[in-house]
Amino acid sequence: MNRMRHNSINLKGDRTMQTLKETKPGITVRVTKIGGGGPIKRRIMEMGITKGVDVFVRKVAPLGDPVEVTVRGYELSLRKSDAQLIEVE
Repeated sequence: MNRMRHNSINLKGDRTMQTLKETKPGITVRVTKIGGGGPIKRRIMEMGITKGVDVFVRKVAPLGDPVEVTVRGYELSLRKSDAQLIEVE
C-alpha cells in the first residue's frame, strides 16, 4: 500500500497533526497518538489501534459517521468522535 504523508506545515513553520477523522478514504496512515482518557482510550486500544500501527481508511459515511478502516488485517467501524481522538501521520 502506498503511504501518503498528510502532515502540513502552518505559517509559523510548525507541523500540524491530522486526525483519523480528517483522513481521506483510500489513504494508509500511521497512528502517532491516541487522545482521550481512561475507558475511551482503553477501548480504542483494545480494538487494535495502538501507537505505530498502520490504518487504511476504507470509506467514510456521507455525514462522516462512521469511519470504516482496516487495521491489523480486519475491518473496523469507528465513531467520528473516536476517530477525532486518533492522531496520524
